[in-house]
Amino acid sequence: MKIVLLTALGVGGATILGAIIGFIFKKISHKFADIVLSFAAGVMLAASVLGLIIPSLDYGGKYGLLITVAGIFAGAVCLNLIDKLVPHLHKLVGADIEPHKNTSLNKVLLFVTAIAIHNLPEGIAAGVGFGSGDTAQALIIAGGIALQNIPEGMVIIGPMLASGVKPRKTFIIAMVTGLIEVVGTLIGYFAVSIASAILPFALAFAGGTMLYVISDEMIPETHAHGNERGATYALLVGFCIMLITDVLLG
Repeated sequence: MKIVLLTALGVGGATILGAIIGFIFKKISHKFADIVLSFAAGVMLAASVLGLIIPSLDYGGKYGLLITVAGIFAGAVCLNLIDKLVPHLHKLVGADIEPHKNTSLNKVLLFVTAIAIHNLPEGIAAGVGFGSGDTAQALIIAGGIALQNIPEGMVIIGPMLASGVKPRKTFIIAMVTGLIEVVGTLIGYFAVSIASAILPFALAFAGGTMLYVISDEMIPETHAHGNERGATYALLVGFCIMLITDVLLG
């Protein structure tokens, strides 16, 4: 339990770390953010398949394939429904994440709310990973999610400051978005701990949410600013590092 709690704090703390970087540099280049986000996407892509979807098939028994496919689509549909209520990163900010004096406060707060809402299922995915009993794999999954949170934390600072939000309040808001991920991680862990029967579906559900985030949000965002070549290689590097780690630890 201790390692789960520390991991939850680490995943949520990554957003706060990103916020601190955002305060220090104020203006983060698209290229840097795209490379970091793409690397995280590669790690998450491998982690979702190797650490969540394949274990779901293994734990599912006779109906493992059906449970896994259903779980993947359930996770994707869940995030799709959330997107319809609150669009996420690339839909709200797109190619314009630089702060401007005329930034709409309502749009900025909607953007931050979107990140906070999406952090809950991402945190659940991190927590569910521990339900498989493979701590090393779960830590890598959580690491990929944490890497994604760093650039998200960075890009929310500039627009909030530019729209007139005071620095202290800006940091508190960024911290809250990270704490939501801590809550999600604990929910995911306790859910599969209390009801082990739902583990195969929960693993696939978490995998589906991660695949959705990668395809619908991370890849479009990293390919929107002319850095698609570097972003593609960063994704491959992240994927291969995760693959090598899985083989060495396996």
